[in-house]
Amino acid sequence: MTDKPVSAPRVRTRFAPSPTGFIHLGNIRSALYPWAFARAQGGDFILRIEDTDLERSTQAAVDVIIEGMAWLGLDHDEGPYYQMQRMNRYKEVLAQMQAAGYVYPCYMSVEELDALRERQMAARQKPRYDGTWRPERDKQLPPVPEGVQPVLRFRNPQGGVVAWDDKVKGRIEISNDELDDLVIARPDGTPTYNFCVVVDDIDMDITHVIRGDDHVNNTPRQIHVFRALGKEPPVYAHLPTVLNEQGEKMSKRRGAKPVTQYRDEGYLAEAVVNYLARLGWSHGDDEIFSREQLVEWFNLDHLGRSASQFDETKMRWVNAQHMKLCDNAVLAGLVAEQLGRRGITAVADERLAAMCALFKDRCSTTVELADWLSIYFVDVQPAEADLAQHLNEVSRPALVQLRDRLAALETWDAAAINAAIKAVIGELKIKMPQLAIPLRVLVCGRAQTPSVDAVLALFEKNIVLKRLQSV
Repeated sequence: MTDKPVSAPRVRTRFAPSPTGFIHLGNIRSALYPWAFARAQGGDFILRIEDTDLERSTQAAVDVIIEGMAWLGLDHDEGPYYQMQRMNRYKEVLAQMQAAGYVYPCYMSVEELDALRERQMAARQKPRYDGTWRPERDKQLPPVPEGVQPVLRFRNPQGGVVAWDDKVKGRIEISNDELDDLVIARPDGTPTYNFCVVVDDIDMDITHVIRGDDHVNNTPRQIHVFRALGKEPPVYAHLPTVLNEQGEKMSKRRGAKPVTQYRDEGYLAEAVVNYLARLGWSHGDDEIFSREQLVEWFNLDHLGRSASQFDETKMRWVNAQHMKLCDNAVLAGLVAEQLGRRGITAVADERLAAMCALFKDRCSTTVELADWLSIYFVDVQPAEADLAQHLNEVSRPALVQLRDRLAALETWDAAAINAAIKAVIGELKIKMPQLAIPLRVLVCGRAQTPSVDAVLALFEKNIVLKRLQSV
């Protein structure tokens, strides 16, 4: 009789932001990777809002987190859970740990702790809590001061090491003697971050924690709390920092923009996901890929170990490639939104989709595309320099003759318009640019456009004739 193979637990990942400021691209990457891993493994992705910092947490920041993730298509299977709504659960576990001897009250005041640290630094020692209130066999604790509410500290193991195999950084070992006894509850009984995180990860059956490497120092403490609660910690992957274009850690105070601003600036969600994925992960030499390909390819073995630097020029290039690949009907909807922000009413119909198809290869963002397509919806004002350069004794009679021919057309399409243009060129024995460029200037307000017959065909006939009346 053979034993049945033990199946691996279902993969469960989480994104656990603190809503203390708007979410930027450096933050959202810590959502993208656990989302992609969960989807690649057929697992679950959980959204958890760590809002215990009451002074700095805001609903506006929560809204941007949820809005940004929704825009990027980082859908969560559970949540959002809010830590402040789980306080009773944390206090229940705290009581259990205190009863089991893993937690003890510490009455050392902030002033005493500061004085201790100053003495330690003066003696060139690492500043740390010295275990004054840690109960030990045969140890006489100081008298409990009156009227002082204690913090609760976790009894950290002494001697030996705490170690884990990080999926990004490799094997990490830290001496337990480097760790002091962590405060896990404030004097008012409110539990602290490192404790809440562990309880959440246990209750939510988290198997993989994929987060920024600013959490590496928290990990050994969290591992000890896991084990005190009789649980094995999850698999950890600590992602290197995302740097801004100046080589500094990306942050709000250093100019980082909210994720949602990139949407407003005309970036495609698919492109931002593509760019962010490559900002610390790779699949061979593949630069441009879809969300579906990311999910198909994603694993933790190809995460980069060094910091990645954000490059907006590169992201615009990635966006331009996705613009080319994007369904024209989808682009039409996005461009209609951009035009709407300018007070221009445009319907995302087949005509607008055809406009997008014609102009999108020239654009890096939907804002640029809306700039081009606005010529179809609002009056244009050609630059005086363009008028002076291109309207002359050759072009004026040609434009007048073309206007008459266009007015007589029974069918308004690119082929008929092209035939009219060629007829005028043939009759007047002029070159195509001598007619096409001034035609573009008057109708489109620009000297350069895609094929002029295709551009004009998407105008209403009467608008073209009206704009040619100024010849």
